[in-house]
Parts: sequence; structure tokens; C-alpha cells
Amino acid sequence: MTTVHGDSTDLTPSEAEESEASAAGARTDSAESTVVEPEHTQAAESPPDPDAVDAAAAAGTADPPLEGGPVPGDGDAADLSDVGVDASDDPSDLSVVVLVPAYNEADTVADVVRAAKPYADDVVVVDDASDDDTGSVAREVADGVVTHPTNLGVGAALHTGYRLALRKEYDVVVQLDGDGQHDPSHIPEMVARLTETGAGMVVGSRWLNSSHKEYPPLRRAGIRFFTLEANLLGGVDVTDITSGYRVYDASLLAELGRPANGHWALEQTLEVARNGHDIEEVSVRMPPDSEGSQFDLETYAKYPARMVLTTLKVLLFR
Repeated sequence: MTTVHGDSTDLTPSEAEESEASAAGARTDSAESTVVEPEHTQAAESPPDPDAVDAAAAAGTADPPLEGGPVPGDGDAADLSDVGVDASDDPSDLSVVVLVPAYNEADTVADVVRAAKPYADDVVVVDDASDDDTGSVAREVADGVVTHPTNLGVGAALHTGYRLALRKEYDVVVQLDGDGQHDPSHIPEMVARLTETGAGMVVGSRWLNSSHKEYPPLRRAGIRFFTLEANLLGGVDVTDITSGYRVYDASLLAELGRPANGHWALEQTLEVARNGHDIEEVSVRMPPDSEGSQFDLETYAKYPARMVLTTLKVLLFR
């Protein structure tokens, strides 16, 4: 395992400004950004991009960024000929990385990583500047750890993971929550569905089994409403729009915009469909997370308008 110090968010200057604005009020310590890279492929030999170094300084560290070729957001077309799933590929030859975005998940992240390891070539944790020991715990068990210098939100954590996966030229990207809600034993089934159908993305759905009934009524109603809204306005056909348990053809990620911190799952699902990719679902039981429902009466009252605006933003501008 190789330790590389660098700008874990790997942003252009304009993206760095956007991230700082979105992270207003977040913790802004100047801790060094650390990347522990998996050894799936060797790091590229190209020198650090000066613009990215400036972005690193803006993000709280002046260390060089991860070395590597261009990926989405760098301003140049990336060579993705060796990335992703092709119809002629033998599924057993595909390289698989599991990404675990985590914020204050020190109690659960090690178990998540250990459970995922049998199903992937590498498991990488993106620690979004946790206040607890998430990063140090993850380094004990993960194949790679990326630590943001400041808390930037789930969208930035996903963006970091996607960029790393593309640079390392994995074929399949699996996304798991760090709280243990997603059972990694479903990964083989989801990867198989991806390769068999040629879909761009496979989503683990609670609505294809009875586990959604374990959620509080208000949360169930919220997820169901937002899913129906997205299906109606966005022309997609899914049962669980908010599920974060996802498997991607890695080449698909090169086409997507940077995930938003709010409603990222909705935006991403709509964008995948809008780009002409099929979306498959697999039945996955997901117990309610330990933090309880994110939906209270006030949130539920505000969400319909927000979700409509998010849907329209994707349909009009993505």
C-alpha cells in the first residue's frame, strides 16, 4: 500500500470555489489531505497539474494532487478505452472497486470494509474530514483511504471516489454506505446484472422486498412519493430513487456531472437515464440506519418543491 500526499478532492480552481461555498459553516481545519492509493494499477508518470496544486492550496493543503491522466472535470478528454464493461468481457476478468464514502463512521466502517473485501479487487474509503477516528480505523483495513482536508459533503466524497476509480482504470464501481446498512454479499448479483443486461447502473432496492416496511411511515411515504415524482417527471422506471447502494459501469461515471450534496441520488438517476443508459434494480434488504429517519414533518413539507426543482434542473441543464 502506497501513501501519497495530495489534494484528495482534485478540483479545478473554479470547482474549489464552488466546494468552499457549498461547505460554508463546515469544519475548516488545515489538516493535511492524505491519499492512500490502492495498488490496482501503477500511478501515472505525468507531473502534477499546476492548476490542481492551486486548488489544493485553496482546499487547505498545498501538497501536489494525485498523479494521473485527465478524468471528467479536468477539461480534457480522458482515454477511457480500457475502462468499463464491454459485451465481450469475461465477467471474471473485470476489475471491481468498492467505494465507501464515510463521515463519522468509526464504529462501523471497518466492518463494512471487511465484509466487502471478498467481492472486490480493492475497497477504498473516502473520509470526508470526519471528527472521529473514521480515517485511522479505515487505514487499518482498507486498500485505500482518501481524506478530505475539510468537510465538503457527500457529493464531493462521491466525486473524489469516482475520479480515483477512473484514474485507476477499474471496470466496475460499487458504492456502499459506511454505516453498514448495505449488505456487500449482494455485490456479485448486482455486478452480474450489470454485465448480463448491459445496463449503466444497477440499484439495490428496498421496494422489491419487505424491508421498506421496517422504516417509519413518514420516511416510507417520502421515499415513495419522491420515487413516483422522479418516474413521472424524469421518464425513469425505478422503485427506490434514494437508494445509495449502486453498482456502475465505470465508463458511465465519465459522463456524469459532479454529484450535488443534496438529492444526489435523484440527480444521478435522472442524468443516467437522460444519457440513454438503462437502469436495473436488484432486491436488497436494508434495515433502517441507526440515525433514524431523515424525514420529519418540516422536511417532508419542503421536499416536494425541492425535488421538482432538482428534477427540472437535471432535465433542462444536464
